[in-house]
Amino acid sequence: MIGYLHGKIISKKPTKLLIDVNGVGYLVNISISTFEKIADKEEASLFTYLSVRESAMDLFGFYTMAEKEMFELLISVSGIGPKSAQSILSGIQIEDLKDALKSGNVSRLISIPGIGRKTAERMVIELRDKVESVVEIIDGVSFSKSSVSSDAIAALVNLGYNQKVAERMVRAISDKSPDVSIEELIKEALVNLNK
Repeated sequence: MIGYLHGKIISKKPTKLLIDVNGVGYLVNISISTFEKIADKEEASLFTYLSVRESAMDLFGFYTMAEKEMFELLISVSGIGPKSAQSILSGIQIEDLKDALKSGNVSRLISIPGIGRKTAERMVIELRDKVESVVEIIDGVSFSKSSVSSDAIAALVNLGYNQKVAERMVRAISDKSPDVSIEELIKEALVNLNK
């Protein structure tokens, strides 16, 4: 089984990547979050999952091990295949998905394109107790999204801003100023969103 690839990027699109590993080109399905992390790179290192079916063999690539682990949890849910799992990971950040599953936030899950109420409820039931094992490690540091960020995103969504835009804005501000207060975080996000 192919578990990891490192090579030169030949071509990339938001959901597909062609990577040259020692003269062999691998076509890899990726999520939009993985694409964002490798968009400006000439080489990439990806953790991979090989999906084998009667009619096809598809390779899925992930920038982090946490994303791969979440993908494997998602495809363990009845009714979610590899393409659906890839779509879910493209529609929500891992920490936000973990929070939604742990808290049983079905409305957040059904806001992901392609996820209906029944699938969201099944995800919560089957994965609520399993997602804690998925820990995102970025540059060697364990990352767990703070409740400050979650609360700021919720506040922005309640003010009418798009969920993904709010998540991206809050993440950018939190990355720049990790110890920012919720008041400052919301204030800075509003200033940036209204430019």
